[in-house]
Amino acid sequence: MKLQGWISFSNLAAGVLSSASWRLVALSSSSSSSSRRRQKHVWFSRSVANNMAEEAKKLAAYAAVDNHVQNNQVVGVGSGSTIVYAVDRLAERVRQEKLNIVCVPTSFQARQLILQHGLALSDLDRHPELDVAIDGADEVDADLTLIKGGGGCLTQEKIVAGCAKHFVVVADYRKDSKALGQQWKKGVPIEVIPMAYVPVSRTIAKRFGGEANLRMAVSKAGPVVTDNSNFILDWKFEHAENWKEVNTAIKMIPGVVETGLFVGMAERAYFGMEDGSVQVRDPPVN
Repeated sequence: MKLQGWISFSNLAAGVLSSASWRLVALSSSSSSSSRRRQKHVWFSRSVANNMAEEAKKLAAYAAVDNHVQNNQVVGVGSGSTIVYAVDRLAERVRQEKLNIVCVPTSFQARQLILQHGLALSDLDRHPELDVAIDGADEVDADLTLIKGGGGCLTQEKIVAGCAKHFVVVADYRKDSKALGQQWKKGVPIEVIPMAYVPVSRTIAKRFGGEANLRMAVSKAGPVVTDNSNFILDWKFEHAENWKEVNTAIKMIPGVVETGLFVGMAERAYFGMEDGSVQVRDPPVN
């Protein structure tokens, strides 16, 4: 009887445990299903946001090319994801309108885009004066001061922009700010000679606050190396500055090649918006 009772209790306990296990499995399955739904929702939301941003980039790039590129011009071609659409539109117009256009790139990426689209490639040796340069930006403030260099091409971008009669910026709505630092949180890129990155970063932090960190590569060991074989510091500043003065002061530090601050250079910015429109901004009249 005692053995039978023990067997009966064991069977009962096994049943209870089995039932509890099934409930745990059901709860786990329900939780897993809920988690999958949340993940799908997050993925869908990000996908919609990314598609919207890409469409906004395209709208801005097309508007700039249509409004500023004419026949028999030398065009500076910037770098970055938005410029892909600008080159698409430029190539389309060259084919459709039989335009005679020569392109000067700001980076290896821009050079490859020009060649892939069958456009005429040149350089500043042969064409030191450009009619227009079109480029993207990481952030644009109310005065059309830019932060550029998120992709590492700031020096060549600034050289090409400085050689152009007209410098035009294209961006999506996420790059539009009243003041630098509101949208772009990664800091101001600064290209430096490799041997100088430590003293330059210390000098910047001491004189202007914040911190200047060496940009490390993602898919390779070590730091990011620019097209000019230099390093990049990303200066995370603490507050808004007189950007013209700061830009000049940083450039005077020995070892600094160029900054990603573009002050007083852009004459117009095109922003592709979420609603499918394009907003145009000119510098404020002083």
